[in-house]
Amino acid sequence: MIKTIVAEDNIYMQNHLSGMIASEPDFELVLSCRDALEAERACDAGSVDLVLMDVQTSHNHSGLAAGERIRKKHKNTKIVVVTSLIDPDVLSKAKAGAADSLWYKDHGSDDLMAVIRRTLGGERVFPDVSPTVEIKDMLSSDISPRQMEILRRFVKGMTYEEIGAELGITKNGVRWNLDQIVEKGGFENKHELLAAVIENKLIVTTLEN
Repeated sequence: MIKTIVAEDNIYMQNHLSGMIASEPDFELVLSCRDALEAERACDAGSVDLVLMDVQTSHNHSGLAAGERIRKKHKNTKIVVVTSLIDPDVLSKAKAGAADSLWYKDHGSDDLMAVIRRTLGGERVFPDVSPTVEIKDMLSSDISPRQMEILRRFVKGMTYEEIGAELGITKNGVRWNLDQIVEKGGFENKHELLAAVIENKLIVTTLEN
């Protein structure tokens, strides 16, 4: 039996994933929880073959950080990240060691069970890029990687001076890039841009390791 944990803070999605695993004759659901740290403790307490891991779990605990720790401590445990966050940083961190595979809840074209079985078979299954979504009058892919880094820090509340110092550009350069995104997207101002970015799950900055 493939001993499986589901760590998902949305109760409806948690029930869906748990039901899917429970319906598979060769899988055993050993824990369904809302917190990545609870899943990590369960892996430490006993043998687990698979964790379906949300990224943003209860108390803002990071499923990516927990997944990376589990993979380092338990070499035979596979982590499949299941997320609706389209933040490119999530995909990058998952590929870099936080997960064995990643599947997008709202944008995945592959069947999740197929991804799980491929992962258990030794494959690493990741999209090439994060999904593209419409953000008012533009696509998320219209934002350059450099602008994403600026926007990420702006969402965190950093000043133009702080962003510029961290990224090695001028304060005016920071302002110009943000103004370009506002203009390209047809936003009234930067506050409307921030609201749209957060609503569309393009950037996540609240995760606690």
